[in-house]
Amino acid sequence: MSSATLSTPTPTSSVPTTRSAGPVARADQRAYVRLLVVLDTTVLCLAVLAGYAARFGDRTPVGSEIPYVLVAPGLVLAWLVSLKAMRCYDDRVLGYGADEYRRVSAASLRLAGGIAIAGYIADVGVSRGFLAISFAFGTAALVVTRFAARKRLHRARYQGAGWSRRVLVVGDTAHVLELVHTLRREPYAGYQVVGACIPDALLAPVPQRLSDVPVVGSLRGVPEAAAAIGADTVAVTASGELTATRLRRLGWQLEGTGIDLVVAPALTDVAGPRIHTRPVAGLPLIHVEAPEFRGARKLVKELADRTLAAVALLLALPSLAVIALAIRLDSRGPVLFRQTRVGQGGREFAVLKFRTMVVNADQLLAELAARNETDGLLFKMRDDPRVTRVGRWLRKWSLDELPQLVNVLLGQMSLVGPRPPLPSEVARYDGDVARRLLVKPGMTGLWQVSGRSDLSWEDGIRLDLYYVENWSLAADLTILWKTFGAVLRRRGAY
Repeated sequence: MSSATLSTPTPTSSVPTTRSAGPVARADQRAYVRLLVVLDTTVLCLAVLAGYAARFGDRTPVGSEIPYVLVAPGLVLAWLVSLKAMRCYDDRVLGYGADEYRRVSAASLRLAGGIAIAGYIADVGVSRGFLAISFAFGTAALVVTRFAARKRLHRARYQGAGWSRRVLVVGDTAHVLELVHTLRREPYAGYQVVGACIPDALLAPVPQRLSDVPVVGSLRGVPEAAAAIGADTVAVTASGELTATRLRRLGWQLEGTGIDLVVAPALTDVAGPRIHTRPVAGLPLIHVEAPEFRGARKLVKELADRTLAAVALLLALPSLAVIALAIRLDSRGPVLFRQTRVGQGGREFAVLKFRTMVVNADQLLAELAARNETDGLLFKMRDDPRVTRVGRWLRKWSLDELPQLVNVLLGQMSLVGPRPPLPSEVARYDGDVARRLLVKPGMTGLWQVSGRSDLSWEDGIRLDLYYVENWSLAADLTILWKTFGAVLRRRGAY
């Protein structure tokens, strides 16, 4: 074990100072749940009022014996009970992933269906317009407010505040470090690693750390270690000592403690829709579906790309003309910059961009090579002297990419996909990185909404490969939506 990975600080750096953090974390969690209850109640009251106002205006329903003054609060109460029954306030689904939105929508739709059936059977004449408007407005508003609350929580987590799960990671040293790195890569997910338990053979008589994570015990004393540091989640990763029997016993030991047990498989960067757990002979086998690179969904994506690109080009024509004029007046040279890039299947094509550099930028590159600010195969500089005045403004707002809508319309690119690489980059690809060429490159992608030029080469490749393996139409829409926020924040745009 290298000293860079497993260190032995003085005893004063051990972890008992975090014992009181558990109750604080649970208090933060309860405060967040209370906030959601208040928001949901407010939204539902407004939805019911909107349904009544849209259906009846400011007049009392004529000829109706239904006491809407009682129906309205009863509907709000029933809606809240439905949300609770669907576990929409369960801490396991709050703050990350799409399951929270699915449960909120399902709770609303099930209640609407139940009321419709009950009203038909009992022949109760509650206005269908009132119910339809209330449920339509309320369901949409619930999802929107949950999204806003989650974004607020994510910002707090990025700043080291807000409610997060306190995680004790258990397993072999290498797998513990890998899981810690994965969880810290996305702090907004809300998994704060506070300690680690490793095999007995790696323990020393003085306190140890894995990177900056304190080692608080062995695999034999996990429940005690979790209680000592105030952890509310035990994350088990791969270890030769953790047999199926010992893992099952660990689950028994954690029963009634309020500490959750999660198992992190060695398989990473695979999206949920491709994973299916099926019990076989008493074993929860994880089945992983193969990536989809052709078929009906790919055809739909192709049609959507070209249609949206055509519409966007028509809407952007005035802006394109103004940008072209500004480039022409700012510096000599063509308005458009054409560069050979590599697309799906290794086919080369000419990518179109508004020119943002001086005409002899390629000749000047050799002089600036030593000032490269990124790793890997890319060249990036925050203050590149080759960029023109108008070009700097275009890059700041990502407007130089707009001509690539023509590439999408021609079928050479997609709206969402990996970054289109240069032939010189592809020539140095290894077997894993070459998988980026299995799909069309995109105008935007996970790399853009996650930091763009601020990302390391390794992280950029990881995001591109994740997209290749797990693309979906819903994910494409999400990335397109997040692209607007990334452009406005201008993070990594240079």
